[in-house]
Amino acid sequence: MKKVILFIALGLFSLTGLAQRLPKYLSEKGFWVVETNRHQLKSNIVYFYNNSNELIYKEKVEGVVLRLNKRRVKMNLKKVLDQSLLAYEQQKKGRENEMLLATAMGKR
Repeated sequence: MKKVILFIALGLFSLTGLAQRLPKYLSEKGFWVVETNRHQLKSNIVYFYNNSNELIYKEKVEGVVLRLNKRRVKMNLKKVLDQSLLAYEQQKKGRENEMLLATAMGKR
């Protein structure tokens, strides 16, 4: 009986080690939303928000199809989100179309 209880307890403790971690492309301080025109796939508007759901940055990206299933694109979006959050914390003012995402993705 003691072995069964010990085995069950050991099994329960080992399950906590299997908890899922957040992917590296997700930020703990905010999130982003991409709006795409389904008739013009190369026209996107990316909105960046903090965790209080306040719009901190908005950028219109033209001429590029954002492939959101690619890790590199998600990492670039996180990078711009972190830059925007830092600037927002300093200025307390939302910004728009400063080409941060286009620069991060290598489009000039």
